[in-house]
Amino acid sequence: MKKIEKRAVLCMILAAVLLLGLGVYLYRFVRHGASWASFPSNRHLYNSSGQLASGTVADRDGDILTQVDGDGRRTYYDSAAVRRATLHVVGDPAGNIGTGALTAFAGRLSGYNLVTGAYSPLGSGNTLELTIDAHYNYVAHQAMDGRKGTVGVYNYKTGEVLCMMSNPSFDPLDPPAIEDGDERWEGVYLNRFLSTAVTSGSVFKTVTMAAAIENIPDLYSRKWDCTGSVDIGGSPVTCQDAHGEMGIEQALAKSCNAVFAELAVELGAEVMQAYTDKAGLSGSYSVSGIATEPGRFTFAGATENELGWAGCGQHHDRVNPCSLMVYMGAVANGGQAAVPQLIQSVHTSFGFSTYWYREKQTDVLIEPGTAGRLADAMSYTAEYTGKGRFGNIDICVKSGTAEVGGGKQPNAWFTGFIRDPAHPYAFVVLVENGGGGSSVAGAVAAQVLDPIVNGY
Repeated sequence: MKKIEKRAVLCMILAAVLLLGLGVYLYRFVRHGASWASFPSNRHLYNSSGQLASGTVADRDGDILTQVDGDGRRTYYDSAAVRRATLHVVGDPAGNIGTGALTAFAGRLSGYNLVTGAYSPLGSGNTLELTIDAHYNYVAHQAMDGRKGTVGVYNYKTGEVLCMMSNPSFDPLDPPAIEDGDERWEGVYLNRFLSTAVTSGSVFKTVTMAAAIENIPDLYSRKWDCTGSVDIGGSPVTCQDAHGEMGIEQALAKSCNAVFAELAVELGAEVMQAYTDKAGLSGSYSVSGIATEPGRFTFAGATENELGWAGCGQHHDRVNPCSLMVYMGAVANGGQAAVPQLIQSVHTSFGFSTYWYREKQTDVLIEPGTAGRLADAMSYTAEYTGKGRFGNIDICVKSGTAEVGGGKQPNAWFTGFIRDPAHPYAFVVLVENGGGGSSVAGAVAAQVLDPIVNGY
């Protein structure tokens, strides 16, 4: 009798393990089935050239960026310039760009569902409409003029990414032969907007200022006299110029390293880390299922001089362009912003929708009152750095010239937002080794924002 009882218990344990395993499998099947089915070795979905043989990708205006012809071959937009400008949005034929739509959204394009799998009655897959406007990407690509970097613009109310351009790029219908060590193509398969973290430079001063607004009561009554350098921890923190006497808004506009280094040391490493984390710059966003590269910041254990430089966006500060853009959206929107998204809609060959756009909000990245004061300071910065080139656009900005060492030119940054309810857009421009942030990256931003606000 005892043997029977033991065997019964053993059978029950085995049955429980089996049910648990089945439950885990079903959960993973529901959650990851689309990515399993769209794996490149699935010959039902990929042609002999390794290209996804079903599905159409269109921009927000319905312009077809890529589709499959009657012979099962993947075709792309007619203009080579637009193909290059949208390469990292659409993806390359070989699937090397993992964040491109052809790879990241292969399951949605194939028409996969839990009932019929990847079977499509007409064999054409689904049509996926992106939030991107191909023309804005084209303008951004032309403005970058072959320089490495990225441009991003999004609606901080809805989360729709209107422009996402990354360089270097190439024509997917004429991919280059890339040899090891060829710096022209360094990082060509990376979408720099989503998948990099780069020395931030002075754009990070917006975080230092937010922390100072909330933790230094007399911040707005203080005056500083910048002589071009200040001794912090026994070593100098230098500025490009001697800025003279100024208050905090002038210090942000003139991007005074001496002032912001002193503020960072006064605030301390723990406070600086807390405000960086709160701003969302050390974390990652899921952009329609694509994880952005987390930022990297080292405040703990830094010397006073290193902490001072970190407060200016140097030392070991590394920021992701997309996350910085979202932070700008939160400043514009009073503390929170919409999470960026790339998919506008998905519908089958019969016209049935399989995806509905839903807005998602970030956590509070900056307190509402602090956001208002920082926005005012960034508006003043826009006046100081040359607001006229933006015409009728009411813009709030911060530029950055990030030193990268190695004898290379600094990274040029320009980020901010439009303070206009009719055009709730935040933006970021990074020109790697471009030089001056305002003069170089700011010029790119002016060219890109004009058609977005004024039409084309």
